Amino acid sequence: MQKHDLHHEFPEFDQKIHSLKVSDLHFRKRFDEYHEITNEIHRIESGAEATSDEALNQLRIKRVHLKDELYSILTASE
Repeated sequence: MQKHDLHHEFPEFDQKIHSLKVSDLHFRKRFDEYHEITNEIHRIESGAEATSDEALNQLRIKRVHLKDELYSILTASE
């Protein structure tokens, strides 16, 4: 299974991720939502939870959109 947490996805932003989680409520909410979805996808893919392929695909799409939004926030002040 591939790791999809933000620290693995964007290791170059490790410190900035930490700083934004503390200082930016919007980033923190999106970060938490991203990780909840990632954990849910992992449970489904590992067989611990059952769902339809359509529901799994919708979760993956939502995760990609959240990741894009988080990346935009991370790179906004670069």
